[in-house]
Amino acid sequence: MKKRAIKLDKINRKILSITHLDSDISNQDLAEQVGLSNSACFQRMKALKEAGYFVSFHTDLDLDRMVKHVLAYVEFTLENNSPQSRKAFEAVIEDIPEFMDCLRVTGGVDYISFTCCSNTQALNALVDRVSGDETLGVKTVKTRIILERAKWYLGYPLANLEWLDD
Repeated sequence: MKKRAIKLDKINRKILSITHLDSDISNQDLAEQVGLSNSACFQRMKALKEAGYFVSFHTDLDLDRMVKHVLAYVEFTLENNSPQSRKAFEAVIEDIPEFMDCLRVTGGVDYISFTCCSNTQALNALVDRVSGDETLGVKTVKTRIILERAKWYLGYPLANLEWLDD
């Protein structure tokens, strides 16, 4: 499905900035904040969704109150950094829900993944499962367990970024 292009005027930018940080805001509250009628605001939100500006909506949960878990960053370096090797590695990571985020990066490692497991034993088993898969050619793995949440992702700093012109 081809995404419809729409202009990111001042109001659409404001809608995106507000809903990015408060995705469950009511249409009425959003309309008041951006200075539109409820109907006009609803139509703009619908157009922004159809144009693909919203990838998905999530809720940040307080895992400490809900489940036993360990969070970690896992760094992977591959033996071979060819497109075929990367594609095979990424396909495996994509299918493992504990790898919540996986980024291909520059520097001494090829990938960094944000990971959540039930405990350190499960984390170790998961890392062994990936690094032990000889078809993936994982050269080295470094696991960095998160000890404390000093600051967490709270949304992109849209106010400090340069918007693209349509």
